[in-house]
Amino acid sequence: MNLFQNAKFFTTVNHLKDLPDTPAEIAFVGRSNAGKSSAINTLTNHVRLAYVSKTPGRTQHINFFELADGHFMVDLPGYGYAQVPEAIRTHWVRLLGDYLQQRRQLIGLVLIMDARHPLKALDVQMLDFFHHTGRPVHILLSKADKLSKNEQIKTLSAVKKALKPYAERQPVSVQLFSSLKKQGKEEVNEVVGKWFAAATSLIEDENGKDENSH
Repeated sequence: MNLFQNAKFFTTVNHLKDLPDTPAEIAFVGRSNAGKSSAINTLTNHVRLAYVSKTPGRTQHINFFELADGHFMVDLPGYGYAQVPEAIRTHWVRLLGDYLQQRRQLIGLVLIMDARHPLKALDVQMLDFFHHTGRPVHILLSKADKLSKNEQIKTLSAVKKALKPYAERQPVSVQLFSSLKKQGKEEVNEVVGKWFAAATSLIEDENGKDENSH
């Protein structure tokens, strides 16, 4: 089953106070031009759900999409693109940082990296930053079709090795992904599906405890 099928735009937010009340959500994040919008469009089988721009840095808000099962996915601003006015960049770095560290409903992060240039300094910073939450991270090595089969195997292996220190504190997984070839969709579904299933049973447990305490 495709979790992301029939995703619908829900709302866009530019300030934390405007965040909607959702049961559980996962967020997509990545460097500008890493292929995040294309990945979201591929996963949802939608041509233009997430805006794919020739100009990196277009997504400057937090965009919420409702999934068919009542869960949510969130498209976060791309990071690392310089040609944005300083005031906007400062606002959006703070918005992104506060959201990632304070958002209670955020159950996991899907981090998109270009398979040809994985683990750039800003990607490592993002991993370090989110690491403190202890929540799972799943990395998509996008544009995998640009690499030969041999290069894909080598890249995946090198990234897995580099992630070992993180995996000691939180679940961290990685896969190859290609929007062009529609490669890797099932794996994303499986990983994220488990996150949502765990979150749902946790919510049900808490609700049960609340009812029993009355």
